[in-house]
Order: sequence, then structure tokens, then C-alpha cells
Amino acid sequence: MANGIRARHARTCRSREGARCSCSPSYQAQAFDARTGRQVWRTFPTLSAAKLWRQDAQVALRRGTMRPPTAKTIADAAEILITGAHDGTILDRGGKPYKPSTARGYEQLLRSYVVPVLGAWKLSQIQRRDVQDFVDELREQGRSPSTIANILDPLRVIFRRAIRRDEISIDPTDNLDLPAIRGRRDRIEPPDVAHELLAALPDSERAFWAVALFCGLRRGELRGLQWTNVDFDAGVVRVERSWDPVKGPVDVKTGAGRRAVPMAFVVRRELMAHRARTGRAGPDLVFGRTATEVFYASTIRARANKAWKEAGLEPITPHEARHCAISYFIAAGLDWKQISTWAGHGDVRQTWNRYGHLVPGGEDQARERLDAYLSPPQLVPTVAHAPENDETPVNPGVLKYRYRDSNPGYRRERAAS
Repeated sequence: MANGIRARHARTCRSREGARCSCSPSYQAQAFDARTGRQVWRTFPTLSAAKLWRQDAQVALRRGTMRPPTAKTIADAAEILITGAHDGTILDRGGKPYKPSTARGYEQLLRSYVVPVLGAWKLSQIQRRDVQDFVDELREQGRSPSTIANILDPLRVIFRRAIRRDEISIDPTDNLDLPAIRGRRDRIEPPDVAHELLAALPDSERAFWAVALFCGLRRGELRGLQWTNVDFDAGVVRVERSWDPVKGPVDVKTGAGRRAVPMAFVVRRELMAHRARTGRAGPDLVFGRTATEVFYASTIRARANKAWKEAGLEPITPHEARHCAISYFIAAGLDWKQISTWAGHGDVRQTWNRYGHLVPGGEDQARERLDAYLSPPQLVPTVAHAPENDETPVNPGVLKYRYRDSNPGYRRERAAS
């Protein structure tokens, strides 16, 4: 028998008694990983298949493209990820601790969807087709494409960490057939409607929605905003922290989240009135129920929705208000890099892909600009082209035209004979 390969006979085979083989044996091939000191083995129905696999396996182990199987299961890896995401020992792809809300979301998704179905699988045993079957099962259950993508997020983190720790060599969550997430157009109200929404609110509610509609702060950033962050002299709202409903004050979403957002006149007016009405200052919360107690998001929306319905207006959410604010920055023709900074995005491409659309009614303005740019050139009379009613003869053998477009310094001549 070849070195590293052994025959496996049936229990009833006569070879176990020293006689000739009376079964159809299988062949177990083994390869040794010098880096980990562990054996990798696999069983084949023929000796030739076992030899070929062993040769390939020895090369793959030397190159690092194959790893000995690990005994860790997906359930074990999920518990490690949940614990590490909560206590900060496991970092996200950006090298920062996970936000508390993200850690809670991963825990809920893993415990509710991933572990009950895939938890018993070993990391080294699960293959792409197994994950694909899991995705197909979620689709059959009626899960939306975005929900399926969210469920796969913590599973991808598990396998990404396993690869980095040399526990596996192939990520089974790559190249899956996933349902397409249909992009939906975010609700964007034109500025006049935004002012109508603001005017329909009680005085005590206007400041919050003015900052949401015209500064574009996230809901957690609004909840954690302090009066020390409002700089009336510089005309900016400084975002320096956010608020988690469980952990309380937390750091902003990303490094780019720490920023200064300009205050439009309506925001400045409402914030000054709000400060005079509440009598708060310094480290007090701007929109808290008290100087130190944050508001309930559900109650502030309920009060606003009641006022808007009474006024016959369609209610808007804080997240939709953020879309409006950033779209106003875009429609005003401001610099894209500045808009990206004010939105709290780390890359201007993120702002472009997420908010690169016009506010309702912007098509009219775009059409006017296109008409002005694409208007036909103006014909200027020359010696070869006389004005109407001019009796000067035109030489048919020479045609000269001079066109003048929107740039006065530009001339184009064409001569043909």
C-alpha cells in the first residue's frame, strides 16, 4: 500500500482473519500539515483517487490553501462573536468596536435565524451549497431580500474571522445567488412643504424638526445633542456624540460622524426660541425631556404626527427628514465634498450613491438648464450669407458660415466649395 494511504475493509471482510479480501475496500488518504502538526484525511472508493488527492493535498498544505479541519461549530463561533461584539474585543472591518445597536442586532439575527439552522455545522465542513440552501429556505419563508442580506451579515463576519485565524481557507458565503434588493426612492419633500410641516407644529416641537429637516442629523445624534454643541456665533451645530437607547451616550457612528453642520436661518431661529423657552444651556440636552433625560422617539413622533394630520399634511419620520436635508444641500449646488462631510459620510461616493437624486420638481430646473445649453447656434450673416431682403448676390461656389454659441469668445467657420 502506498505511503499515507490505508485500505478500509468491511467488518465482514475475511482479510480481518488473515485471509484474502472478500469486500470492496475504500481507501483513506492522509496528508500532514507541518505548521499545525495535524493530519488532514479523506476517504475515497478507489486507490487511484486517494493517491491523486494526497498529492494535491500535500501541495495545498504547503501553499496554505488548505487547512486541517477545525472542531469549532458555527454555534461556538456565534457565541464568540456575540460576546466580543458586546465587550469590544472583536472589531469591525474598520478596526473599531461595534456599535451597541449593531452588536444587539447581530445577536438577535444569529440566535433567531442562523444558529437554529446551521449551528451544529463545523466551520470546516459547511460548503457554499449549504449556505445557498439556507438562503433559499429563507426566501421560501417569505423573507425580504434586505432581511436575508442582514441575516447573512453576522455569518459573513464569522467566516471572515475564521479565515484570518487560519481555521478555514474558503469562505462559503462568497458568490451566493441572492435576491436583488430593489432600491426604493426615499421620500423627499421640497423646501416649501418642509416649511409647511414646520409651521403646523406646536412651538415646543419646531426646533427638533427644524434641525432634522435642515441639518440632517441622525436620530441618535439628535437625542444626544447638548447645548454646548450649538454654536450660534459660528452658525454651526457640532455633532460630537450619539445616543443608544440601552447604553446611553455613545461615540458617533463613524470617524466622519464627528462634524460641524451649518445652521440655516430657520434652524438658528427655532433653536434660539427653544433655548429661551426651556432655559437650558451648557451640557444640558437640547431636546431632552429634562436637562439630562432624553426624549422617547415614539412620543415626539406621535405629537408631530397628530399636529400634521390635523393640518392635513402627510407625516414625516426623522430618517426621511435627514434625506430631505441632504437633498437640499445637493439642490442648492453646494460642494459634494462638503455635503459628504455634513452628512457624516466617510467617502463622498457614499453620499453620491445614497443621495445623488434631485428633490421633487428639480426636473423642471434641469430641463431649463439643458434647453439653455443645447439651444441651436445663432446664425451670423457673412459676405456669403446675406440677411433677408438683401439684394447682394450669393456666390454659390463658396459657402461660409460663422456660428456663435453661448461662449462669446468662441467662433467656428466652415468653408466648402
